[in-house]
Amino acid sequence: MYKNYIKRLLDIVASLIGLIILLPIILLLILILFISFNGNPFFLHPRPGKNGVIFKVIKFKSMNDKTDDKGELLPHNLRVTKTGDFIRKLSLDELPQLINVLKGDMSLIGPRPLEVRYLPLYNDFQKQRHNVKPGISGWAQVNGRNSVSWDEKFKMDVWYVKNISFITDLKIIILTIKKVLLRKDVNASETLNMAPFLGNK
Repeated sequence: MYKNYIKRLLDIVASLIGLIILLPIILLLILILFISFNGNPFFLHPRPGKNGVIFKVIKFKSMNDKTDDKGELLPHNLRVTKTGDFIRKLSLDELPQLINVLKGDMSLIGPRPLEVRYLPLYNDFQKQRHNVKPGISGWAQVNGRNSVSWDEKFKMDVWYVKNISFITDLKIIILTIKKVLLRKDVNASETLNMAPFLGNK
């Protein structure tokens, strides 16, 4: 009952309330980033959602588009701006994902959406992370984030898929808020701070 109906209802209500309450902050960030990134405050990136269906995750832009001599983008860590680093530390770059939740692409809580290029690399066990909608925060994010290996991360994702409940989601929300307030392991982006997933050896 919770997994199939109540969870979605709570996602809609919570994301709508969140967008309304945070609207002043969101508008301020849009203005600041509009100036910082020459009129482009948002970052849209394709990610696999439930059942591997691709959608575009919405985030506030935190990296510039600088390239090397060959015209290829510089590594992520070399493109994060000072403003981008600030909003990452406070997890403010994640706020637009409330729109993804409202649209139904994501849930507030679920396995974090990883890069599309990883899809062919998953084994049958790891593919189970796509049996549910991805989330803004998840079980792996409140249990070490990028301080744990990919293997452990996938195990925690699948554990969540098999143990979805209101109590579990509430616990993850509380732990997420606690980490944001304490600025502990905040916004440890998979693309910035962790080696890419190379498949199963």
